[in-house]
Amino acid sequence: MLQRFATNTAGTDYVVGDIHGCYDLLVRELKRAGFDYQRDRLFCVGDLIDRGPSSLECLQLPFEPWFHSVRGNHELLAHDAFELGRWGMWLLNGGVWVRDEDPQEVRERLREALPHMPYAFEIEVEGARVGIVHAEPPTDWSMIVPGDDALEHHLVWSRRRIERRDTSRVTGIDGVVVGHTILREPLWLGNVYYIDTGAFTTGRLTLIRLVDVIRMIGE
Repeated sequence: MLQRFATNTAGTDYVVGDIHGCYDLLVRELKRAGFDYQRDRLFCVGDLIDRGPSSLECLQLPFEPWFHSVRGNHELLAHDAFELGRWGMWLLNGGVWVRDEDPQEVRERLREALPHMPYAFEIEVEGARVGIVHAEPPTDWSMIVPGDDALEHHLVWSRRRIERRDTSRVTGIDGVVVGHTILREPLWLGNVYYIDTGAFTTGRLTLIRLVDVIRMIGE
């Protein structure tokens, strides 16, 4: 449910928005940032797959030692298609790429990737704690506990905060980074930072150092 990471004393931690199959775009942004694959870590807000041109390649990312992603609603749509036969919703929401791949290979890679993709991350950065979920955190970070189906759905699907432009702070955490909702520019609502800038439609994939997220919270 929640995976915690200690401070990266060897390199720099980054967070990236919804990749959505845009593997080449991710590689370009990492090169532009000077990402060190041996020392740095990249955290993703989920939705590795669907809509972009390289979903299967992106589904390999959770096995890289430098890459960490929470699960997004698109990973769960794919899971429900393969495991529960709910194909309609996934295909309507960008899953049609599976028709050009070996479905069994996609199914097996997804099965192996999901255990590496919890619902939430908590990362120590310069003495502060940054949380990451896909869509929306609870009002209190301590509410993230295993076995709560309603909370799991909220973490990967909810848009209540951004629809209401709710600027209340999430308690129990310094800041939270999320994706899920496409915006022209990253947006702060309270201490929640929305960074999905629509890579598959705009060609803009937001990549930012977590230390900069912490510094923006303090401004």
